[in-house]
This record gives sequence, C-alpha cells and structure tokens, in this order.
Amino acid sequence: MKRIILFIATNLAVMLVLSIVLSLLGIGRPGAGGQLQLGSLLAFSLVVGFTGSIISLLMSKPMAKWSTGARVIDAPQNSTEQWLLSTVQGLAQRAGIGMPEVAVYEGEPNAFATGAFKNSALVAVSTGLLQSMNREEVEAVLGHEVAHIANGDMVTLTLIQGVVNTFVVFLARVVGFFVDKVLLRGNEDRGPGIGYMVTVFVCEIVFGLLASIIVAWFSRQREFRADAGSARLLGSTAPMQRALARLGGMEPGALPQNIAASGISNGAGWSALFSTHPPFEQRIAALQALR
Repeated sequence: MKRIILFIATNLAVMLVLSIVLSLLGIGRPGAGGQLQLGSLLAFSLVVGFTGSIISLLMSKPMAKWSTGARVIDAPQNSTEQWLLSTVQGLAQRAGIGMPEVAVYEGEPNAFATGAFKNSALVAVSTGLLQSMNREEVEAVLGHEVAHIANGDMVTLTLIQGVVNTFVVFLARVVGFFVDKVLLRGNEDRGPGIGYMVTVFVCEIVFGLLASIIVAWFSRQREFRADAGSARLLGSTAPMQRALARLGGMEPGALPQNIAASGISNGAGWSALFSTHPPFEQRIAALQALR
C-alpha cells in the first residue's frame, strides 16, 4: 500500500513545484491583453502533468527501499531467505516476467512490489508477515505482488496519474484566468495578477485531491485483479483467501506514503473514497466468486 501513496505524494509534489517554477518564469500564464491560449496551455499542462508521474515512477524502487529500509537478498543468510528467493523465482517464471529483486524489511505484517519495468521490479516482505503467516499464506501474498508486476500496474497508474494531472493543471489555470479577469475589471492589459497566481495554487491543491479519488478507485480495482492473479499462479483461490482472512485479523503494517498503495494491506483509511485497497471482506468475496 505504501508504494502507491509515496507515488501519489511524490507526483503531486513534483507537479506543484514544476507549476510554481514555470509560472514564475511566465511559462503557461496568459499574456498581456488577457488572452488565454488554450492550445499552448494544454501543451504546458501535458508536460507538467506527465513529468510528475514519470519521475515518480522512475523513483519508485529506490524510494521504496530507502523509505522502508528494505534489505535486498543478494546472498541468502538462512533457509527462509532461500525459500523466499526460490518462491518468487517460480512465481515470476509462471507469470512470464524477469526475476524481481527480493527484499525483507523490519515491520508489522505487510508486503509490496514496485518498479518502473516488469523485468527489473522489487518484491519486499516485512519480518512481521514472515513471522505471523505460514508459508502457503506468504506464497499467496508473494503471488499477489508478482501479479501486480505482471499486470503492469505501476505503468498504468503512471498513465492515469499523468492524465488527471494534466486536467488538474489545465483547469486550475482556466479558473485562475477567469478569477483574475473579474479582479482586474478592465485592466487586462497588465497581464495576470496576484489573483491568478493564488487561484491557480489553491485550485491545483483542491483539484489534486479530487483527482486522487480517481487514482484510488483504480488502485482498488487493481487489488482485485492482483488477488485473482495470485489465485491463477497458485492454481487455487484458497491460499489467497486464507492469507486475506489472516491479514484482516491483524493490525496492518504502516508503509511510507510513497509506497502505501502498493502494500498488500493498508487498512480502511479515513475515507473510502481515498482508500487504495478494498475491504478484506470484499476481496475474499470476489475470490469466492471465481470458483
């Protein structure tokens, strides 16, 4: 779950910084005479919108390692680490992807997968997950994470985030233009004023939060697909159902905001609209319907 939150937070931060810097340089602002060039504004919005999401995608794996303190298993130090490597390797082969890096980090029960490319991704599990679940349940969780990679969820999320970013940047400036027109009251020749800058800044934050609802909805749908993907890789829905039931009875391990949406578990969140994961009951019911 943490992977997605970090992705969204990094994306919004990059987008806001780019917007502010470029606006201060006069790029993307209406010119003197009060004219709004929609074609140029759309091109500007596309650049800002997709730059943030692409940078977030490329930074996702190193940021996930840094934020969780995950240790990549290069040489297994015990039988558990050897089992993790061989299990992920088998799942990756069945899913038709390259062998991901496998890592372990200290924390309560959780796991995540991240990375910009299918053949160079990262799968990480917490020590709490390994200690509180049996191997069949852990394998189901690993299958879920490998399914995320095989489904290309991070790339798809990047495209969706880029599109909603573009609308956020574009609409914020359109609103800012009309607010500024009202405030200037016939003095449009001076160009955009402080009203434009303040309105754009506020609208980007407000519209960005609304856009997060769209991204969160997609994230919930991908969790259902990853659960089903785990069932296909293991040849049965039972292990994933048992893993979800076990996780539902635990306090989920908190993940850094940059990767929160990438975890196997993230809790309900303060609002269902902004939750990146569906309730465990819905996920189990969806698996039961696959029988």
